[in-house]
Amino acid sequence: QVQLVESGGGLVQAGGSLRLSCAASGRTFSEYRMGWFRQAPGKERELVVSITWNGDSTNYADSVKGRFTISRHNAKNTVYLQMNSLKPEDTAVYYCAADRAFAPAMRALAVDYWGQGTQVVVSS
Repeated sequence: QVQLVESGGGLVQAGGSLRLSCAASGRTFSEYRMGWFRQAPGKERELVVSITWNGDSTNYADSVKGRFTISRHNAKNTVYLQMNSLKPEDTAVYYCAADRAFAPAMRALAVDYWGQGTQVVVSS
């Protein structure tokens, strides 16, 4: 069992930065692939980025490549999302997620655990 708690969301102007954190409970954190999804009003939940259990591989959505960076610290049971050069279209609720990585790519329908979400609003 893994519980995920996100923090770090908020309101920021376009071009600004935010850093999201996701703290996980449980002793099996390092066994999970971790990811960040986001969902804007009226849109489906989409994968932003995922990272393998040991951090050696990441998978970024094209829309955030070069602007967002995911990292994880297994000893602290925490995964981070550094978001730079934010755009209004990045406005969404951001969710931390964990899965066992049975599929090649992280998919919302196959996520084992979700956080409660944190709101990010980017003003123009």
